[in-house]
Amino acid sequence: MIRVVLADDQELVRSAFAMLVRSAPDMDVVGEAADGAEAVRLARDTRADVVVMDLRMPGVDGIAATATIAADEGLAGVRVLILTTFESDENVVAALRAGASGFLVKDTKPANLLAAIRTVAGGEALLSPGATQALIGRVLRQPDPAPGALAVLTDREREVLTLIGRGLNNAELAERLVISPLTAKTYVSRLLTKLDARDRAQLVIAAYESGLVRAATQ
Repeated sequence: MIRVVLADDQELVRSAFAMLVRSAPDMDVVGEAADGAEAVRLARDTRADVVVMDLRMPGVDGIAATATIAADEGLAGVRVLILTTFESDENVVAALRAGASGFLVKDTKPANLLAAIRTVAGGEALLSPGATQALIGRVLRQPDPAPGALAVLTDREREVLTLIGRGLNNAELAERLVISPLTAKTYVSRLLTKLDARDRAQLVIAAYESGLVRAATQ
């Protein structure tokens, strides 16, 4: 059973999401929070698997709450899925940097939200289709990327990171690089360790912040 905490300052929104989540046989809502501080407390008290987090809340907002969860070793198993009103919201990038595992817009289809919760709970990253590369690229591309940022990586690992930055999943990595899915997964695990990244979403951020994806696509 996937244990979900819902964090949104609008009670009506929380209630609607709670009904949806509880309709899934493999999920349960274990807490509802009206602000980020309460979301962090509930994540800790309920041993939640996923926190569905609104970005803009009074007091402690979604970005600060995400950063607190990501920095707490006791909450290492908790994943944050950001819900935002606009895919162009630059705060989404700040949330991904802080440790969120992905984001969706609030008007996403109910089935897609449930699928996103399952994806994030399974340890994968979920980035809203179509908007992610444009958003991250616009916000993060640097005029003078630091070449030393990826010095710890081998050439092959840099290649894998480039493909991750372009949005490829493990199966697509395996096909593109002509390797087994297990080997692709191993490369991703190595990148997570070497770059001290929480999950795949932060690898995408690293690919853009270092200028690797931009350099590869010019």
